Amino acid sequence: MSIRYPRPLRPGDRIGVTSPSSGVPKVLRGRFDVAVREVVARGYEVVVGECMDGAGHVSAPAGERAAELMGMLTDPGIRAVVPPWGGETAIDLLPLLDWERLRNAEPTWVVGYSDMSTVISPFTLLTGVATVHGNNLMDTPYRVPEGLLSWLDIAAMPEGSRFAQIPPGRHRTTGWDDFHASPEVSEFTLDTHGRWTRLDGDGDVDVSGRLIGGCIETFGHVAGTPYGDVAAFARDHAPEGLLVYVEAVEHDAFTICRTLHGMKLAGFFEGANAVLVGRTSAPDSPSLSQHEAVLDALGSLGVPIVADVECGHVPPYMPLVNGALGRVIHDSSRSELIQTLVG
Repeated sequence: MSIRYPRPLRPGDRIGVTSPSSGVPKVLRGRFDVAVREVVARGYEVVVGECMDGAGHVSAPAGERAAELMGMLTDPGIRAVVPPWGGETAIDLLPLLDWERLRNAEPTWVVGYSDMSTVISPFTLLTGVATVHGNNLMDTPYRVPEGLLSWLDIAAMPEGSRFAQIPPGRHRTTGWDDFHASPEVSEFTLDTHGRWTRLDGDGDVDVSGRLIGGCIETFGHVAGTPYGDVAAFARDHAPEGLLVYVEAVEHDAFTICRTLHGMKLAGFFEGANAVLVGRTSAPDSPSLSQHEAVLDALGSLGVPIVADVECGHVPPYMPLVNGALGRVIHDSSRSELIQTLVG
C-alpha cells in the first residue's frame, strides 16, 4: 500500500487547534494567542476547540479529547490539526479513536511532537496517512533557523515535493524561554555549537527509508501493541526499509536504555536501514551516558546510528514527515536529511 498525503495547505484553509494531551494554563494564554496570530498571519483561519484547559495534566477527559480530535480529523473543512504542545498521557486516546473511519476519511495533516508522537505515529501506522513530527503550535512564532523548515512550510507542499534540511550547527542548552514573561519571543537562543554524531563507528552514512518514530518516554509504551506495529508498517508500506527516529526528553540513561531494549524486542526497529536519535538534555546515569544507552540497546542492529539530530526537545526543530521517503547523509563535511513526499 502507498502512503497517502493530505492536500497541501492553501491560503484561507482552516487549521484546527486542540489538546489531545495537555492544555494551556491561563498564565500562558498570551503565548497561545501570539501563536494563533502567527498562523493567521500566514493566511489561515484557526479553529480553537473546547479541550484546552491547562489546569491539570490533560485538557479534558479522554472521551472528550478523542471526540474533539475525531471531529477535526473528519471535518472536510479543516485541513490540518495542531496541538499547543505535548504532555504526558495521550496514550489514553488510542483505543477511543475510530481508526476505520479515519482510514476512510479524506487525509488531514496532523502535526506535533513530544507526547503528540503517541498520536501521530499510530495515525500513520494504522491509516497510511503522512503526519508531521516537528513543531507544536507554541513553537510556531519562532523564526526558523537557516537550513530548516517550519511545519507550515511542509504542510503547504504538494505530493511529490522533495526538500532538504541541514542542521544549523547550533542548539540550545539553557532551558526553555519563559512564555509568561515573554509571550512574543520569536528568536531561539542557540548558545552551543554541535553537529550530528555517528554512534556505531566511523564511516560515511548515505542511506534511505521511510521515516517513522517518536518520543521514547511516551510512544515507547505503544511499541508492540496494535497501535505501534512498526514491523507491519514496514511490510505494508516500506519495501525500501525504514529510517526510524527516536528521542529522549528527560529520563535518565538507564531508563532510556531499558526502554529502547524493550522497543527492539517489540519489533520497533525491524526493517530499519538506520536509526536517527534526537539531541537530548536528558541526564546521563552513573557509568552510562545517553549515547552509550542508545548504543547498548541498538548497536546489535548493525545499521548506522546517527545521534544529536534536531528531532527532539532541544531547539531548534527539524520537522520529519512520517511515511515520507527520507535520505540521510552524514560525513565529515556535511549532514543533511532529504525528504520526498511520495507514496
